[in-house]
Amino acid sequence: MTRLLKLSAIIALASAAIGFPQYASLAGLSERELDAIIPTLQARKATPPPPPLSDTSSKLVNDKKHPWKPLRPDDIRGPCPGLNTLASHGWLPRSGVATPAQIIEASQEGFNMGNDLAVFVTYAAMLVDGNQITNLLSIGGKTPSTGPDPPQPAIVGGLNTHAVFEGDASMTRGDAFFGDNHSFNETLFDQLEDFSNRFGGGNYNLTTAQELRWQRIQQSIATNPQFSLLSPRYFTVYAESVFPMVFFVDGRKSDMTLDMTTARGFFQNNQMPTGFFRANRSITLDVIGNGIDAIFEAHPIQPGKNEGLGNYVVDPTSANFTQFCLLYTNFVNQTVRSLYPNPKGALLSALNQNLDNFFSPLKGSDCTQVFPYGKP
Repeated sequence: MTRLLKLSAIIALASAAIGFPQYASLAGLSERELDAIIPTLQARKATPPPPPLSDTSSKLVNDKKHPWKPLRPDDIRGPCPGLNTLASHGWLPRSGVATPAQIIEASQEGFNMGNDLAVFVTYAAMLVDGNQITNLLSIGGKTPSTGPDPPQPAIVGGLNTHAVFEGDASMTRGDAFFGDNHSFNETLFDQLEDFSNRFGGGNYNLTTAQELRWQRIQQSIATNPQFSLLSPRYFTVYAESVFPMVFFVDGRKSDMTLDMTTARGFFQNNQMPTGFFRANRSITLDVIGNGIDAIFEAHPIQPGKNEGLGNYVVDPTSANFTQFCLLYTNFVNQTVRSLYPNPKGALLSALNQNLDNFFSPLKGSDCTQVFPYGKP
């Protein structure tokens, strides 16, 4: 898989929002509505992303400064066990509402996520689900903590928004069709444990990931009449299978095998094990891309969706693993532009900065930066 293809798996995390305008932040508003709303928001200036870590060695991250604490009544958690865990250990604000810079710094410091990966994923989420004016994003559902809502139908949806970051055939979360797409699902975790016993000697490893990924896709085809494996979910369904092997395994180990006690801690309890060390290298886009390759090649399937229960139909118009910069271009020119058709003032400034931040990991690739509102 080329570097551009690896990037495409991350670009895809946000590119579906054009099909879900009800989840857009400040989307679809008239110029008069925007002029009335924006002055009511507590503005925070969008800034360039934090730099890479200077020290990417493994180190203790479940330390005295970052103890696990149980949720308070108003704390927010969502579909991503990694972000949930960073918040429950105080690497992120324990409320579950954070700025993009806080998310990038926490992902780097807590998990040794590469700067390219952290920046790209964070700003993809911010542009789709965050509040551009207050510079805040919920790692779970909609909350007034990100600032006053724009008028309906637009909302600031958070990461629970279906088919943007969250999608069908998740490892430990149910499909949205069944009603809850973000809470820990004991039945699905039991299946993860069963497959780890059958294929990984009791651990979640590459072989387990290959077989469990295929199983979850086949289950959703068989049980969810609205199952979709179109882009972007076509890409992220494989990426999420890689993450536990690189982020949830103690950095003093090199075998990328995750035991079930540790897995339950992350997936269910948002908790690092006692004495947990982060990864012993920076986990970049290239690292994730190599894992996506290995999992996909075990059981290839083309993008598609169900047309009735159990009737999976391939869609040749969907982006697949041969697409590269088109995903980025469509995200900017179609998704972002549709959410913010005529931004001005503080909103325009924030969007231009966040779009530039979003493109920054692509600099040096074959992709050309696009400017939907003209060069600032």
